[in-house]
Amino acid sequence: MSRGHLRARTTKDLRYRRARTHSCWDHLIAAPLWPMHGVNLGTLLRTCDAVGACLAVPRRPWVAEALDRGNTLRRPSCVHWVNGDVTDWLADQRTGETSILGVELVEDAIRLADLPMATRRTVMVLGHESTGIPGEALDLLDAAVEIPMIGTGQSLNLAVAGSLVLYRLADLS
Repeated sequence: MSRGHLRARTTKDLRYRRARTHSCWDHLIAAPLWPMHGVNLGTLLRTCDAVGACLAVPRRPWVAEALDRGNTLRRPSCVHWVNGDVTDWLADQRTGETSILGVELVEDAIRLADLPMATRRTVMVLGHESTGIPGEALDLLDAAVEIPMIGTGQSLNLAVAGSLVLYRLADLS
């Protein structure tokens, strides 16, 4: 490939290409049900928009404020508000053809590179950033995905981990 043949897409190009491609399809849902840091929620909301996913979050005053601050697109995004106990909400999602996938370090977890595209409605569950997904919620998972790491940390932050998995599930990586 010779230099000089690449041209950055303009905002107009992107708007035309993506014109009617995103709305609340309700097929892919990122669910950080035990959030700790608001900035990560805003970042994950931006990723949800990029891949055509929705975000499910517990209804807490600081969560709504974090999403408002983090919505740098300044337009409505697909947010499902979870009222009451988040584990009960997760159990309710198990009806029908919904797959519940946790992002967690557990035995028999699927490596991120081996994770197939979501072909049916999928709820991707993200745990608390310090303690992970609680035991009672782990029992509700159909599968788990692990993000391999070679550094000294045990895990990535919620926004980064969720974004990597969403791109895989949406088959955009």
